[in-house]
Amino acid sequence: MKLLGGIATVLCMTIVLCNPAWSDDKGNTNEVKEAVEMAAAAKVTIDQAIKTAAKKVSGKVIEAELEKKHNKLIWEVEIVTAENKLMEVHIDAVTGAVIDVEEE
Repeated sequence: MKLLGGIATVLCMTIVLCNPAWSDDKGNTNEVKEAVEMAAAAKVTIDQAIKTAAKKVSGKVIEAELEKKHNKLIWEVEIVTAENKLMEVHIDAVTGAVIDVEEE
């Protein structure tokens, strides 16, 4: 009987502690709005950015993200090279020009 009481207590505490994860959070509406605005402003698609980055650095593309840096809209494409280096290729999301390549 003590075992069942202990299990019930643990289950109740788990539900109480995890409850915020189940809530319907509308707090990210600004992030969504910003992402939609950035996507509308980008003239270069994610596919074009990945192709451009892959021409600059050979390897496996693991991530591509549209960001605003220094008041400029850019695609940040991460590539893992054959030498196991993580490289970031920054591409202007309006013109498609490669801005720079950095090793992370």
